[in-house]
Amino acid sequence: MRALVLLLGLVVLPAEAARQSSIPNRFGAIAYHRDSQSWGISYDKARARDAAVEALRQCGQQRCEIVHRFKNGCAALVDGPKAALAASGATRDEAETKALKRCGSGCKPIAWACTR
Repeated sequence: MRALVLLLGLVVLPAEAARQSSIPNRFGAIAYHRDSQSWGISYDKARARDAAVEALRQCGQQRCEIVHRFKNGCAALVDGPKAALAASGATRDEAETKALKRCGSGCKPIAWACTR
């Protein structure tokens, strides 16, 4: 029985790895201008550059900057009394939790995005 389980594991794992490697990478970005509170997001872009260009376009403020880039996951932007911070995670909640924890008290979520 153990041999069968091991054999099945060897058959299933390579098939899963092949399926995952056939999925193309997807990129996203968050742009922000703190003084004006303008922000823009992008997600599910085939290239990192395309993600950055779209986030800046959505931000709409000439002085917006890319504050975070991410790939195959989620990202969140938070702002507080001292600084704005962004973080990545597997889910929106994970990304927001990481960003809020790093930012400290008085911070609030501004924007988030997830690929796929």
